[in-house]
Amino acid sequence: MPTVGWDIGGVNTKLAHVHDGKILAVLGRPYEIQRDPRALVPLLREMREMIGATDGMPHAVTMTAELSQIFRTKREGVRFVLDAMESAFPSAAIRVYTVDGHFVAPPAARERPLLVAAANWAATARAVAVHHLDALLVDIGTTTTDLVPIVSGQVVAIGHTDPERLTSGELLYTGALRTPTEAIAHYVPLGDALAGVSAEGFALAGDVHVWRGDLDSSDYLCSTPDGRPKTREFAGERLARVVCADREMLDEAAITRLADALARAQVRTIQASIQRVIAPHPSICVAVVTGLGAFLGEAAARAANLEVVPLSRELGEAGARCAPAVAVALLLERNSLMP
Repeated sequence: MPTVGWDIGGVNTKLAHVHDGKILAVLGRPYEIQRDPRALVPLLREMREMIGATDGMPHAVTMTAELSQIFRTKREGVRFVLDAMESAFPSAAIRVYTVDGHFVAPPAARERPLLVAAANWAATARAVAVHHLDALLVDIGTTTTDLVPIVSGQVVAIGHTDPERLTSGELLYTGALRTPTEAIAHYVPLGDALAGVSAEGFALAGDVHVWRGDLDSSDYLCSTPDGRPKTREFAGERLARVVCADREMLDEAAITRLADALARAQVRTIQASIQRVIAPHPSICVAVVTGLGAFLGEAAARAANLEVVPLSRELGEAGARCAPAVAVALLLERNSLMP
């Protein structure tokens, strides 16, 4: 039966439609839940209509939106997301993915919210493990990096909750767009010296990668720090302010040196965690790389001496950027076919 998969995040909502193991459609929308929580239900309905899914299709759900600052606890966030799903699709069969690899109905998910909170990495990893028995999943999105080891077809992550994964190095708060530059490096080259980075939220990783050409301005899905356009020109202006300068003070070469240094620092951070995560698993020599920041993942994985396999080869570019939504849909469809 055709299946719909959802990855509902705090700043992005993604949707996949699959049938017989094939991806029929994927769709992603930037949406910050804390800015307008009441917009979630109409957004879910609109997105489903856009991909042509019907009322009778089952819905597989994973989420990270429960961490939004609008919620006082993850329990409250999980309940909000599930209430929205049931309000949007009252006649649909809704199943929620758990971090230990099962699907549960919404009432069970509400009772044990930490089993379903931020479980999207586990869905992607288990879908990848079907075809890659020994590999490291490297999924870099707008905000975070997931590093998930797979050995003999099994997910062998140490951490399960976000705090545990931050402790193990399997979750990094560095991403392709929303990471402030001051969270990437403390010093950048300026002239013949190093300048301290201003901790004022002047620029984001998205500015770095748009300036360098690794991302297009259309990929810059979050708001810019200054509210100005997401073009390379304005990205350069924001980057100049990282060292409290402006574009009358810094030429293109100076901005490029600064951006290159920030990009290298981000890759080094990811590389160090990759090496830490794979150290106990000598059978892992392949990195399956996906997400908006796949270019960062590829560079970091190669620096860690891993062979790189882009997940886009299997899911397509759009599918790879919505990998958790695709994964939960495929996993639920496969689960429904099992005797």
